[in-house]
Amino acid sequence: MQWHTGKPDEIMEQLESSPLGLTATEAQNRLRVQGPNELTEKAKKTMFMMFLDQFKDFMIMVLIAAAIIAGVIGEASDTISIIVIIVLNAVIGFIQEYRAEKAMELLKKMSAHTALVLRNGIHDEIPAVQLVSGDVVILEAGQIVPADMRLIDSSRLKVEEATLTGESVPSEKHPNPLPDEHLPVGDRKNMAYKGTIVSYGHGIGIVVATGMATELGKIASMLQNADEMKTPLQKRLASFGQKLALAVLAICAIVFVVGLLRGEPPLLMLLTAISLAVAAIPEALPAVVTISLALGAKKMVGQNALIRKLPAVETLGSVTYICSDKTGTLTLNKMTVEEVYTNGKQLKADEVMPNGTTELFTALALSNDAELDGSGAVIGDPTETALYAFAKLKGFDKVDVKQDFPRVAEIPFDSKRKCMTTFHKIPSGSHLAPGGEGAFVSFTKGAIDVLMGASLHVLTAEGLKTVDVEELQIANDRMSAAGLRVLGLSMRFWDAVPEELSPEKVEKDLTVLGMVGMLDPEREEAKEAVLLCKSAGIRPVMITGDHPLTATTIAGRLGILESGDDMVITGRELESLSLEAFEERVEHIRVYARVAPEQKLKIIKALQDRGHFVAMTGDGVNDAPALKQADIGVAMGITGTDVTKESADMILLDDNFATIVKAVKEGRRIFDNIRKFIKYTMTSNSGEIWTIFLAPFLGLPIPLLPIHILWINLVTDGLPGLALAMEPAEKGVMKRPPRNPKESIFSNGLGGHIIWVGLLMGGVSLATQAWSLKTGHSHWQTMVFTVLCLSQMGHVLAIRSETESLFSQGLFSNKPLAGAFILTFVLQMATVYVPQLNPIFKTEPLTLSELALTIVMSSVVFGAVEIEKIGKRKK
Repeated sequence: MQWHTGKPDEIMEQLESSPLGLTATEAQNRLRVQGPNELTEKAKKTMFMMFLDQFKDFMIMVLIAAAIIAGVIGEASDTISIIVIIVLNAVIGFIQEYRAEKAMELLKKMSAHTALVLRNGIHDEIPAVQLVSGDVVILEAGQIVPADMRLIDSSRLKVEEATLTGESVPSEKHPNPLPDEHLPVGDRKNMAYKGTIVSYGHGIGIVVATGMATELGKIASMLQNADEMKTPLQKRLASFGQKLALAVLAICAIVFVVGLLRGEPPLLMLLTAISLAVAAIPEALPAVVTISLALGAKKMVGQNALIRKLPAVETLGSVTYICSDKTGTLTLNKMTVEEVYTNGKQLKADEVMPNGTTELFTALALSNDAELDGSGAVIGDPTETALYAFAKLKGFDKVDVKQDFPRVAEIPFDSKRKCMTTFHKIPSGSHLAPGGEGAFVSFTKGAIDVLMGASLHVLTAEGLKTVDVEELQIANDRMSAAGLRVLGLSMRFWDAVPEELSPEKVEKDLTVLGMVGMLDPEREEAKEAVLLCKSAGIRPVMITGDHPLTATTIAGRLGILESGDDMVITGRELESLSLEAFEERVEHIRVYARVAPEQKLKIIKALQDRGHFVAMTGDGVNDAPALKQADIGVAMGITGTDVTKESADMILLDDNFATIVKAVKEGRRIFDNIRKFIKYTMTSNSGEIWTIFLAPFLGLPIPLLPIHILWINLVTDGLPGLALAMEPAEKGVMKRPPRNPKESIFSNGLGGHIIWVGLLMGGVSLATQAWSLKTGHSHWQTMVFTVLCLSQMGHVLAIRSETESLFSQGLFSNKPLAGAFILTFVLQMATVYVPQLNPIFKTEPLTLSELALTIVMSSVVFGAVEIEKIGKRKK
């Protein structure tokens, strides 16, 4: 049943209850049938199973196999380094998954512990878990609402529903039926929901849903059913690992068989094949990925983005849609006066106000309940703080004005009559005093349509004029159409404060002073961020619980809405669309207004079904399921609830949309660097494989021994490869479209580069070997070993950028890489020239001319890749 549509007595009858509440016996019977009023959880995975799950990744399995093989052939250092990497990854993954389980626990903490009920007409405080449908509950200010309930009585009741609806302003409640069956949760003013907080007044409600049947329970259910999404990198690395394992096995089998056919010793060929297998698997890859993500996450904290789940850092680079809340993220979350209507003119707030507006600004300063706290900050209802600030800006500071015009009486705001009135004593000599000392003035603030009907005159610079209702209505409509929240102000003079302070007696025969139009303005940096998003091929989308007109205004100012094809849709329109019909339109919609929590899930799923990667922001509990479903869930650090933060991949410490865009840039940089590492390490491995694989076909002896392969694999691949993680972002990183999440890790020429540069490395190494053998140089194996090692050093310097030359980048723009390059060169020279290392590495000292030749030959790869980049730049 749509509880908000029925009358209180109909609800009572439907639930078989009464204004005196249930009997104790009936309550016990219902509790047995309905179960306790609490959120239930699915069976959890044990901590041990969580840890074991971290080893299911195919790439990890390949590394475990490599560790075993390395151990079998006696390479304990390789085995230990691989095991350390595997365990480190497992621990990080376990911590992330364990922390994610906290979201449900935090959701439970939002529930009330006790409830004040009427049972048999007697007040009774009971544990909230014992509430059942039909219970009559008394609500007081400061209480957490213990269950979903239909209000049957209220007195100035306000409920803070931000955690559920995202609305920052407390919702004013009443018991009257609402005929519209399709009202979103935030507009059901006669309902109070479990987990929300009574901020003002008191009321009585009848429980209509408990436990998992409540709106909070539905969110808990969605949170538990939301699928964990694999990141693009996780998908790519899984596919990469499978293909690599098959390729390595095939190549090693061929090398072993060809060696045997050429008459090489079987044991040597077996060790060579196994060494090649270990070398071909980039065991440093998980470490590089983890280090890249961790360094990226550390850098992002300095940019106000806290990463909760490391893979999210890279996923940001694939994002094609950013679905953002409006309030506080795209806007300042601070209501501000934008326009003023006075003296028959509509003015911008920053314009100079004409003569005759003193009364209006006195009313703005006094007719609000905003006050200064101990720190000097203005506190109170967002609308009233906006009036306070605007009056102060125009020289009417409430602190000073109220000393001259002390408040002596008031009629509080009421949602039925849509206005409030305050009475003030007029000081002697004031220009406001119509009848001398001792007179009083009342200021009435509220909806202009109500004030027009209660006013006789309008104040202008020339004096009082008869109210022109049509003129005021036109001004009101113009402001409302611009998405502004419009408030009218009026006044009336009194000889004495009336004894009967009723709206009927007081709020009539008024004089209209003017109107103000307010808006929560856009963040300037958000405007720039939206432009940057568009240049980066990312579509920003606004999702808000606010009115469509307000949402459209802000979206237009920010540049989210630009062309006629950009659509605005309301929650109600979205509800009427099937998923198929919605998916056809979803890529044209830029603004969603008045949406419910489950509709956010529908938006994300529709975009994901269309192949998009979606980042979604949220702050309320209602956003938690959508954040978990999104490829990147982004929680607000300032306004966000603990539940939302635990469901998110990333937390914005400043609640700023621009921070998301900075994080996207960092995500792109990190993925670029991971790709550079794969390019470097797989090209190096390719060079080693081609060198050993082609030598027999060219009639050359095995050019490298197992110790050479493992040394290159451990030192040459390791240090410079890790240093690539520090590489700064490429120029124009935010002027290219997002990566296609489905594209292979070898796309955009990476696979081709690995093959042709690997072949070149192998060719240069084999050419050195052939020349050395032909000219009778006995150190040919050391020369091949050194050429291959230094070729990889030249390669790592050349691939620091996809297009920019190393000479324009500067060798020391990545200091860790420069250091790794120098250290690796020194270590390689040590294997050649330190006598104690010669027998271990099966090397011999090279002559000066031999060393010069190896350096020249190993420079070929660097030169070739730099020439390739010239072609890319021209293209």
